[in-house]
Amino acid sequence: MKQLVILSGKGGTGKTTVTAALAHLASSSLAVVLADADVDAANLGLVLAPVTQETHDFTGGKVAVVDPALCIACGRCAEVCRFDAVRVRTHPGDAYAVDPLACEGCAACVYECPVNAIAMQSQRAGQWFVAATRYGPLYHAHLFAGQENSGKLVTLVKQMARLRAFDDEADLLLVDGPPGIGCPVIAALSGADLVLIVTEPAVSGAHDLERALGLAAHFHIPAVVLLNKADLSPAQTAAITVYCSAHGIPLVGRLPYDPAVTDAMVRGEPVTATAGPIADALQEAWNVVQTQLTSEL
Repeated sequence: MKQLVILSGKGGTGKTTVTAALAHLASSSLAVVLADADVDAANLGLVLAPVTQETHDFTGGKVAVVDPALCIACGRCAEVCRFDAVRVRTHPGDAYAVDPLACEGCAACVYECPVNAIAMQSQRAGQWFVAATRYGPLYHAHLFAGQENSGKLVTLVKQMARLRAFDDEADLLLVDGPPGIGCPVIAALSGADLVLIVTEPAVSGAHDLERALGLAAHFHIPAVVLLNKADLSPAQTAAITVYCSAHGIPLVGRLPYDPAVTDAMVRGEPVTATAGPIADALQEAWNVVQTQLTSEL
């Protein structure tokens, strides 16, 4: 089983569109398991029409909770909280309370409470799902607003998808990674055999590509590049081509700008489901990626 992770230096480059297309193309000859590791804004399911089979809660960090029956309203918790998370009582004798959105989980108030009225409690920070799609099982998640630990949730999604791939003896684990180069991206990269970085012909695109390639190189993971909407700026396309050539990075394809992409998104299907220039270019890119990934899947 091989792991292919699709990344981009920022959002909006077409990463998820490419992932859905590769899922469609790969599933014609391979057993595929899919993972959407963009837990802050998972949208691979918008194209794959998943049918949810399992729903699980994700427990994030712990927050302080005050037991009003035990609180003596001494105010010591408010004094030691450096994050202004403790709500000051409005009337004498009222119990104090902790704002869960402001609490950083340091537990200073727990240790300072003279009557042990405060305890640390785990919080439900999101959910992760198992779904069936026409191209293989999909593992994805939703991190609730204001919650942290997205890297931990990405790790969980990937771990469950990887176990499913082993159980099903799948050929390929295809991961739609988060944008950027932060902790969630690092978690998505774990165990990857190959990274496909989707970029676009712009100054910002070239800059973000360099950052993503640097991250892959840091973890010694082979990387290839796919240039989306390559015909919109021939000068920037040429610059990125030269950069990839100079650094020995395979450029697996140049996708044309094609309104068929928007039409496919509206229909909720991969762009490769309908013949056309973009579908042909993606098929050629997949052929190269498959060769780069392994000579014998």
